[in-house]
Amino acid sequence: MTTPAPIDLFVIGGGVNGCGIARDAAGRGLTVDLAEAGDLAQATSSASTKLFHGGLRYLEYFEFRLVREALAEREVLLAAMPHISHPLRFVLPLDPAMRFDAETPASRLISAALPWLRGRRPAWMIRLGLFLYDHMGGRRILPGTRRLDLRHDPAGAALRPGLRRAYEYSDCWVEDARLVVLNARDAAARGARIRTRTRVTAARREGALWRITTEGPEGRAETHARALVNAAGPWAEGMARTITGRDGPAHVRLVRGSHIVTRRLFGHDRCYILQGSDGRIVFAIPFEQDFTLIGTTDIDHPGPPEDAHCTAAERDYLCAAASRWFARPVTPADVVWTYAGVRPLYDDGAGPARAATRDYVLTLDTQGPPLLTVFGGKITTYRRLAEAALARLAPHLPQARGAWTAGAPLPGGDFPPDGAPALRARLMADHPFLTAPWAARLIRTYGTEARAVLDGARAPQDLGPDFGATLTGAELRWLMTREYARTAEDAVWRRTKLGLRLSAGQIAAIDAFMRGG
Repeated sequence: MTTPAPIDLFVIGGGVNGCGIARDAAGRGLTVDLAEAGDLAQATSSASTKLFHGGLRYLEYFEFRLVREALAEREVLLAAMPHISHPLRFVLPLDPAMRFDAETPASRLISAALPWLRGRRPAWMIRLGLFLYDHMGGRRILPGTRRLDLRHDPAGAALRPGLRRAYEYSDCWVEDARLVVLNARDAAARGARIRTRTRVTAARREGALWRITTEGPEGRAETHARALVNAAGPWAEGMARTITGRDGPAHVRLVRGSHIVTRRLFGHDRCYILQGSDGRIVFAIPFEQDFTLIGTTDIDHPGPPEDAHCTAAERDYLCAAASRWFARPVTPADVVWTYAGVRPLYDDGAGPARAATRDYVLTLDTQGPPLLTVFGGKITTYRRLAEAALARLAPHLPQARGAWTAGAPLPGGDFPPDGAPALRARLMADHPFLTAPWAARLIRTYGTEARAVLDGARAPQDLGPDFGATLTGAELRWLMTREYARTAEDAVWRRTKLGLRLSAGQIAAIDAFMRGG
């Protein structure tokens, strides 16, 4: 039997970092294979707070390089994916009487110079942070910070009485799981092979090549590659040990971030960033038109990554943190959905989980063909991480072309950042049966590809079965044939969030349809 020719790069892991690296590498002319043990974005990459943001609170930990890179990336990413990302304004209310139990490097420095400010974030300190936030990243599209009078601004109506001042600043929303899927699709369009439900069971060096063994729907297979990337996220350290047979020089710290979703708590489209008495912050963000997303927690996760879930204690913590600021208390009875993910942070020896660095670390083992392992990272900097990974591998893959992703839209994102309303209007004109919310959802999900999803339909019955919440057979076929979806969970909780609007019976019918039942 003829042995297939070796590929240039094999990537383990179908999260945002793995798919981002595969896309970047394929666009540089490299032959690429990616294997994901489950579904794309099944773990950490679908359990974020759904933000492209610089990380305002990281300034308190003096993470200036990370914040600067993330701030600059917001607008690069916004321009590349205006269907799944859009600008948001964040309201940060101030309570002059509030004190904090926790300390950060910045607060320790201020307390040493001004002892009477111990346990406080004075307004001038917050304004200084926001000034840096506005100017560190070369902001061009997003508006800057402004001061609000909560007694007169609509943002004050949802908050408890007595609050007078707030600041409002910019960051961006992103559909995190769709970001991963679109990177995988673009990688495939550029020649990469993307395999889901395919587990890497062994990887061994043989001369100048890696021999990687996989088990998946097509059975057992072997691939030879010139370089190997371990982007297995929470499983990266264990995967590195499996591959090399020894502990590596860097370690993962598993930190769980949990979120709750409630019925909509306020009537405007701005978000809140709320300070907690323990020094942490919690976001409250409009979600899927009729809901509010509240998160996140930062707790060390002692068990297997796949066991991550939002505990009752975390749910209650988030409810209490929001209730500290809102006029109407948020209770567990208000919660309609929870989710949690494990962040695979680089273990820098920090004390509390919230202090652990969100920066990425790339380790390169060149004792034979190269093995690059990815630790940590933020969803906002995934593209820069991919560029850094290819730069580290460049001496071993000299045939690779130069960096290219900064100006390249993802599938469906080839329209201006302010072009969604015009796209929606054209889609409704060509498909008069669409309601405005239905058309808006399709544009937010698929962008310029929404027309292809509808596949020339002139009436609702042309779209096949109606599963509820505007999800049809035509859309499911698109998700199955174009976006690697295999189960109802893939479709209604990762490719879309329609699970919030569907009954258990409807989801079971979707599963049967996708399985050919």
